[in-house]
Amino acid sequence: MRVTAEEKKAQTLQGVREARRAVLAAAAAVPLEATDTVFLGEWSVKDIIAHIIGWDYANIEAVRAVLAGELPAFYAHRDRDWRTFNAGLVGRYRPEEHEAGLRAAQLSHQALCDLVESIPAAEFEQDHGVRYRGYKVTIARLLAADSKDCHLHAQQIRDFLSSI
Repeated sequence: MRVTAEEKKAQTLQGVREARRAVLAAAAAVPLEATDTVFLGEWSVKDIIAHIIGWDYANIEAVRAVLAGELPAFYAHRDRDWRTFNAGLVGRYRPEEHEAGLRAAQLSHQALCDLVESIPAAEFEQDHGVRYRGYKVTIARLLAADSKDCHLHAQQIRDFLSSI
């Protein structure tokens, strides 16, 4: 049986929400005294939260760009592992207080999900002619990357938790 565009969109959004819940649950479990502890390269839990908040806002802009047939602006900053772009996001969105960061991550994610919910399902995987080095950029692919990243960070935080 063929999956409809509405079903694909709903499945992807469900996966994105589950991934976000996983990373926020892991981050919320970190004791407050450890939220500034660097454990992932140069990043602490607060830095990971800033990173995902920043990517929510970057993806909001990216979704709008794709719908307009334009390459999302963040591709102009692509380097190894998005290092420079991510550093900028962490600098801009890093919370002073852990709880405030968790709330901000919920709000930024809700803004992204609200935007995506408002888009017709047919547009979700639609090819708008947007390419990055031959790679087709779609809304569905942007969200799949976000989901994958959140799952990865959730596991990294859980690993950190088990080490403290």
